[in-house]
Amino acid sequence: MAYSSEQITIMDSIIARYPRKRSAIMPLLHFVQSISGYVTPEGIETIAEKLELSTAEVTAVSTFYTQYKSEPVGEYHVGICTNTLCAVMGGDAIYDAVTDHLGISHDETTSDGKVSLERIECNAACDYAPVVMVNWEFYDNQTVQSVKDLVDGARAGNPPAPTRGPKTLRTWKENSAVLAGLSDGLANEGPSAGESSLLGLKLSKEGK
Repeated sequence: MAYSSEQITIMDSIIARYPRKRSAIMPLLHFVQSISGYVTPEGIETIAEKLELSTAEVTAVSTFYTQYKSEPVGEYHVGICTNTLCAVMGGDAIYDAVTDHLGISHDETTSDGKVSLERIECNAACDYAPVVMVNWEFYDNQTVQSVKDLVDGARAGNPPAPTRGPKTLRTWKENSAVLAGLSDGLANEGPSAGESSLLGLKLSKEGK
């Protein structure tokens, strides 16, 4: 696909943030993903040309980080943590139940294109295990039923709000644009950290 003049202008504005052009590679990959839903060969070629890199260098970055996808994912991409603590607290049971419920497994997407599933090694929120992320927004202290309700709501176009962060769950493409550094105006909406995460700070201030 050919990128529009507006999209090219946005790419140029992203590059202009950095003293070295190659530093823009990761946000540009997110931006390409916000347009197509995944990192396309055309996106890689455009980024390489703009940053004066080889396509191999851009591909190396896009394939190293799991947030970049080489194939389309669902409008709502669900990552279920099954690392040690989440697994013990119910993550494995959630993953098994949701794969049965949706009829898909790791790196697969429902036939309607609404939901895709990923088995995540860690969502970096162990104090709220088991944790699920949808389009990189947190859903804390989950259960089998709450995640079934979550994916059913997503397929119906009415997903529940994240536990933390914005009050409305944005789509995969919309959140990819945010990761590229484009503001959606929701940065200060909802809590960014919960009571469990702040407990150590609270105790230290109390001198305990």
